[in-house]
Amino acid sequence: MNKKIVTSLLIGSIAAALAACGSDAPEKQAQETASQTQERGNAAASAPEDSYQRTFEDCVFLGDSITEGLSFHEVLDEKNVLAGAGKTAEFSLEDIGELTKRNPNQVFIQLGSDDILWPTDDPIAYSMKNYAKLIGKIKEKLPQTRITLLSVTPVTEEAVKMEPRYQNIGRYNQAVKELAGKEGASFVDLSPIFSGGSDFYDADGIHFKPEYYTKLLELLKEQAK
Repeated sequence: MNKKIVTSLLIGSIAAALAACGSDAPEKQAQETASQTQERGNAAASAPEDSYQRTFEDCVFLGDSITEGLSFHEVLDEKNVLAGAGKTAEFSLEDIGELTKRNPNQVFIQLGSDDILWPTDDPIAYSMKNYAKLIGKIKEKLPQTRITLLSVTPVTEEAVKMEPRYQNIGRYNQAVKELAGKEGASFVDLSPIFSGGSDFYDADGIHFKPEYYTKLLELLKEQAK
């Protein structure tokens, strides 16, 4: 009699354990499915950045703090960005040695946001003189490197009120376009990025949030091929 009771208890315990395992299975499967979905979502979110990194792998972006945002916001690696706050065409001549070491297939240059604020009688003419020197040095040190000049990005109306010299951005960009033609470099007007309005601006109305830089690279990706 005792053996039967023991046997019954063992059978009951096994059945209960199996039932418990069975009830946990759907929950465990749901957890695994959710985890896999999240992993796929994370992979999809990082895919554009990975794609841009591949596309611009052999390029260097040379410029000021606007350009520096590419690496600051981790849209591109630091090796692809040679830029810093306050950089002008004149100061960028100091970067020729480092640019030569990196030996890019293509260099995108975006300068001017600081140049137009330079305390001289004609900031645009002064900048173009140094811009031409910069292009000449790149041609001398890296004769196979393609050179693409980018227009200065617009600022908000509030930023213009704070600094009226930003009204000269249009004139500066026209000078850069003409310089590109003289020097045999490419020129890309970035204004289409802002044609539909945008909320890309940081609080100062001059610099940008990460979303701007993905738009920038999307516009430039054909240039990098």
